[in-house]
Amino acid sequence: MSWNEPGGDKKKDPWSGRDTENTPPDLDEAMRSLQNKLGGLFGGGKNSGDNNGGSAPSLKGLGFLAIGAVALWSASGFYIVDEGNRGVEMRFGEYVATTQPGLNWHFPSPIEKVELINISQQRFLEVGYRSGGSRQRGKGSVPKEALMLTKDENIVDIRLAIQYQVNDAKKYLFNIKNQTATLKQVTESSERGVIGANTMDFILTEGRSQIVADIEVEIQKVMDSYDSGILITSVNLQDAQPPEQVQSAFEDAIKAREDKQRLINEAEAYANEVVPKARGAAARLTQEAEGYKSRIISAAEGDVSRFSQILKEYKKAPEVTRKRIYLDTMEAVMSGTDTVLVDVKGSNNMMYLPLDKLVDKSSNRAVQQQSNKYTSTTKSAPSRSINQPRSSRGRVERGR
Repeated sequence: MSWNEPGGDKKKDPWSGRDTENTPPDLDEAMRSLQNKLGGLFGGGKNSGDNNGGSAPSLKGLGFLAIGAVALWSASGFYIVDEGNRGVEMRFGEYVATTQPGLNWHFPSPIEKVELINISQQRFLEVGYRSGGSRQRGKGSVPKEALMLTKDENIVDIRLAIQYQVNDAKKYLFNIKNQTATLKQVTESSERGVIGANTMDFILTEGRSQIVADIEVEIQKVMDSYDSGILITSVNLQDAQPPEQVQSAFEDAIKAREDKQRLINEAEAYANEVVPKARGAAARLTQEAEGYKSRIISAAEGDVSRFSQILKEYKKAPEVTRKRIYLDTMEAVMSGTDTVLVDVKGSNNMMYLPLDKLVDKSSNRAVQQQSNKYTSTTKSAPSRSINQPRSSRGRVERGR
């Protein structure tokens, strides 16, 4: 019974007798089959004159191999530029072009190569200190570039943090050899120039923001002159202190300056409290003097007017006017005294005089008079009135 007839054992190979399902394929057979396929592909065949049975590849096969190699080499020239980056293409080391984000192609190595530059990344540079290390101030812990000489020949310890980014990938790669070292040297030079133009007190107190702004301007100016393709985004003053050797003396000077400012502020506060009060009192006295002046002038003008009118009447009737003036004067004088006039002519009746009440009334009037006198002396110049009583005690006169 044949192998491919119905009922035959199809699991066994009819030539080798191996089990085709449970036994792996023979390695020699697989290699021989692959060689035969490749020989047929490139046009190889057995040569009747060759006893060894070798095969030689044809020109067509070599062409296919060359085309495949070129295709693979060309495919290796594709590259992707991420967002925020720029690709700088160089042909045998010479600048060719700057590519944008996306899929790009260049002649593969060794003809061209691409350098990817991140232009959105914020880069940091530390000058005068090292982050992650010990920040304690001690002998040998301060970097050499941190010590600066000021205008007044003092030494200060300055620590800066520079933030920058690349704004031109071509200039960044080709115009400066060592970008970080160059930026650090430029920062130190600009920093020493700005610090050397200012005094120590200005740097350590109110001039910090001004110092930082001047340093940033100087750094950017120098880097632009180098055509470096670097943009300085910020300069931060991490620390500014005097050297450790004079730290205690400097702290004493700061305390003395603070005490001075505190005393000045207290004196200004006291002056602001006292001066307005003095000005108010002066204004009040001025107004009282003006009022007293107006009152005296008005009273004098009134007296002059009254005397002028009396003079006119006196010229018309001298005797009547003289008597009237006498009576008015006596009335004014006697009304301010405690004199009691009693007319007992032709009468023997005993009269009761309340002398105790008269004395108490006289005493109260004396106290009121002293109070008015004290008030008048504090407000204006003292003045005597014609109606002022001459005695504080009551007096009794008997009429004839």
